[in-house]
Amino acid sequence: MTTMTQHIKEIGFLTPGNFDNAAPFAGIDETLDLIAFGEKLGFDGAWVRQRHLEPGIGSAAVFLAAASQRTSRIQLGSAVIQIGYESPFRLAEDLSMVDVLSRGRLNVGLSAGVPPHSHLIAHLIHDGDWKQHDLSHERIKRFRDNLSGAYLGDDETFVQTPFGPQRPRLQPHAEGLVNRLWYGGGSQRSARWAGENGFNLLTGNVISGEGTDDFHTAQANLINTWREALNGRPARVALGRVIVPTDSAPPSRIARYEAYAASRLERTFKPQGERRTLFPRDLVGPAEQIVEWLLDDPVLPLVSELRLELPYEFKRAEYEQILTDTITRIAPALGWQAKTAPPLAAE
Repeated sequence: MTTMTQHIKEIGFLTPGNFDNAAPFAGIDETLDLIAFGEKLGFDGAWVRQRHLEPGIGSAAVFLAAASQRTSRIQLGSAVIQIGYESPFRLAEDLSMVDVLSRGRLNVGLSAGVPPHSHLIAHLIHDGDWKQHDLSHERIKRFRDNLSGAYLGDDETFVQTPFGPQRPRLQPHAEGLVNRLWYGGGSQRSARWAGENGFNLLTGNVISGEGTDDFHTAQANLINTWREALNGRPARVALGRVIVPTDSAPPSRIARYEAYAASRLERTFKPQGERRTLFPRDLVGPAEQIVEWLLDDPVLPLVSELRLELPYEFKRAEYEQILTDTITRIAPALGWQAKTAPPLAAE
């Protein structure tokens, strides 16, 4: 395999957490097992999507609390929680508990704005006219403020508890979680806001075409806008790509992978919809070819963290094969080094 110096220091994966409506436990349990499998392989991070009204993970906090008890090293993340459906205080309580249970391994990805399916869900969450509620970036700032550990009231404010008088604040306080907040940015405006407010940046396979029809140019511009807005403050950016190596897959599986990529190729040819959404092609093929594609990717030199975005439709054995081939055959060629020894690549 061709190798070349790169600077990918962290590699993670994003799993959809699918399940069968008729038997949800099996799929959820398999996703927990997949995260534990990824940890054994040496992956640095595992992320999950929070999705409502779909057969997926409806509560990232609950799921990641369970994942924290099946793992000991791998970072755990949500990509992303739509703040418009959340109470900034109650969400901060739940995620603080998850971070304590994981011993400081939680990363929280967030997004703002009117969330999907709002015409079906929003009135079930918010009292009164939900359209009058603040669903903007300010709601995320309120969530972050709740994680700060600041006491409520003044120095003389106490609440009575079975443990005696206590100064009130959000409990448990998760030291450092406020520095592990991420914003899922797909537009120049959102990237600028994330940078100005010191959030880490998640960017993946969906970008708004602003001033260009080229996905990679738009994504590079987004990252540069975020970095300029940081004004020198330390923060992290993680890049998502659909990566499906075929090296150890049987022929029937390879055909399935290729059909999957082919079914999504047309959307990469031009901007889609009123928002001019841009998509890159999926990277499906032998590891050597995928490495060449990644080394030609103009966005990769702008980041040090790479995140595999696993397809929705695949099965557990397919996910395990993709993760194994990636960590043994692709990641080392990008300059990544395991914190723990990964398994040998299959012959």
